[in-house]
Amino acid sequence: MPKETDAIHILPGEPPVSVLLRRSTRARRFSLRVSRADGRVSLSLPHWAPEAEALAFLRDREAWLRMQLAQTPDLRRPEIGGTVPICGVDRRVFVGTGRAARLTQEGIFVPAGPRVAPRVRALLKALARDRLASACDRYAGQLGRSYGRLTLRDPRSRWGSCSSKGDLMFSWRLIMAPPTVLDYVAAHEVAHLAEMNHSARFWAVCADLYPCYETERDWLKTHGPALLAWQFDPLP
Repeated sequence: MPKETDAIHILPGEPPVSVLLRRSTRARRFSLRVSRADGRVSLSLPHWAPEAEALAFLRDREAWLRMQLAQTPDLRRPEIGGTVPICGVDRRVFVGTGRAARLTQEGIFVPAGPRVAPRVRALLKALARDRLASACDRYAGQLGRSYGRLTLRDPRSRWGSCSSKGDLMFSWRLIMAPPTVLDYVAAHEVAHLAEMNHSARFWAVCADLYPCYETERDWLKTHGPALLAWQFDPLP
């Protein structure tokens, strides 16, 4: 939600582009960003900068901005009759009974209504937790290390993390990717239990746990934005 100090500017053109101008005490320069998740555009500017300079900066980068927007994946939402990727395979969504979504060999069954998307999200989170816990247990065993808590979140700039205390965090959206991609991210974060950096030593540990990880890393770079484009909020 925009703050009181934020402002909305409409960049004219075809189509017009809504840009959120965000003043920040931490910003030292202008920074134009396009969200990979929903295509929203924001321009951060130092709190002291004149708005006219910010708009001039925006106009100078209009061509780049429109190119980025053209490459942003279309937003998608789980709906009855549609499909949702689980473990890299599109699964059909059917009308089901009960309160929760469930996965069978035939597809995803979920009660009809405005909460189809959040119920599918709850199913994806449960599946992701099981798969990630299993993968982390396996790789931690190979490494001879133990990890702390395993939490699931919905970050926009990374797929996982490992804290200095050994706690692991993952994006639950990984369950929508092929299983090998989820396994790679699990191995990557577990490798940080041995090397809390991205040095050559870290990548050697990562390769020991998951050889030929480059394919899965490249998959995320190419297809990750499409996973982030899925929307799971309830319909009004």
